[in-house]
Amino acid sequence: MKVIFSLLLVGLGLFWISQKALGQKRYSTFEIEAPQLQVSKKIWIYLPKDYDKTSKKYPVIYMHDAQNLFDSEKAFAGEWKVDETLDSLKMDVIVIGIEHGNEKRLDELTPFKNEKYGGGNADAYLDFIVSTLKPYVDSKYRTKSKAKNTTIFGSSLGGLVSFYALLKYPKTFGNAGVFSPSFWFSNEIYEYAKKAKKSKAKIYFLCGDSESEDMVADMQRMTAIMSENRCDCKHLTQEVIVKNGRHNEKMWSEQFGKAVLWLLK
Repeated sequence: MKVIFSLLLVGLGLFWISQKALGQKRYSTFEIEAPQLQVSKKIWIYLPKDYDKTSKKYPVIYMHDAQNLFDSEKAFAGEWKVDETLDSLKMDVIVIGIEHGNEKRLDELTPFKNEKYGGGNADAYLDFIVSTLKPYVDSKYRTKSKAKNTTIFGSSLGGLVSFYALLKYPKTFGNAGVFSPSFWFSNEIYEYAKKAKKSKAKIYFLCGDSESEDMVADMQRMTAIMSENRCDCKHLTQEVIVKNGRHNEKMWSEQFGKAVLWLLK
């Protein structure tokens, strides 16, 4: 009897684990044509738990590298746990994840060319987001579509292109999460920032002190430029350096919630 009872308990435990695993899938996907890139893009979308129970509108976060945001089985080296984090924080926000273009990822996420690695097609990628994807999302879902309610967020090259997007499209994006930004890719991003109009956007800069040799210095160089762009008294810039933080999804997932809370407050 004890053996049978134990087996029943194990079976029940597996049932609940299975149910929990099923419940964690808090996202769906769809395909949309990206004429600017001459490809079809797969988009991942997260909706708040109460989305179907209310008529209210929600702010939106646009995130790059969607393969790494929600599902560890699809992720390259671990996931951000975006859905679990937002559910635990009970955040009223929609997330739109844009899959990267695999071998075209570097090209899509870099605004300026690198002499060694090439790239530099971010203008077309961002035009897709601003001119094609965002209008579709705003028409299909209940969004708060103004810039102050629209965030762009990414890490590494995604951090670089998110920062660039904020400066290039101030009427579209009012906030940016800039994690471990690849500012090393081209010095032109610094010149672009210096020449940018005064920004009213909120920017959350973050990197770890155990990433590349120049990561912290590169990020601090950019935060200094933004301090010249607008008064620090407005508290629009947050700079975080994570002790022992490395260039990986583990750090980004652990820090994501704090960044979103600050950006959307």
